[in-house]
Amino acid sequence: MKVQHRIEEKLNTAFSPVHLDVKNESYMHNVPEGAESHFKVTVVSEQFEGKRLIARHRAVNQALSEELQNDIHALAIHTYTEGEWREINEQAPVSPPCHGGSVLDTE
Repeated sequence: MKVQHRIEEKLNTAFSPVHLDVKNESYMHNVPEGAESHFKVTVVSEQFEGKRLIARHRAVNQALSEELQNDIHALAIHTYTEGEWREINEQAPVSPPCHGGSVLDTE
C-alpha cells in the first residue's frame, strides 16, 4: 500500500475528520521521481476542540508514528476544529518552496 493511502487510513481512523486532505509534496523537493517522503496533512476534527496546537500535532504524530520512523522525511501538519476551519474559509496555508537539498541524493 502506498504511503499516502496509509496516512489517509490512519488519520481517518484516529480522528474521524469532517475534512481530511493528504498531499504528497515530494515533487517540490530534491528527491527521486515517484518518492513519497514529504507530506502535508490538513485534519479538521471535533476531537481537536479544547486542545492546544501542540497536543493536536502530537496526536497526529502518534497516529503516524510508524510512517514517521520509516517513510516520511517531512510532515507539515495543519489541524483545525470545524469552527476554525470555517473562519479561515476552509483553506490550509500554501507550503513554501523547498530551499535545500535532500539526503536522498542518488549520486
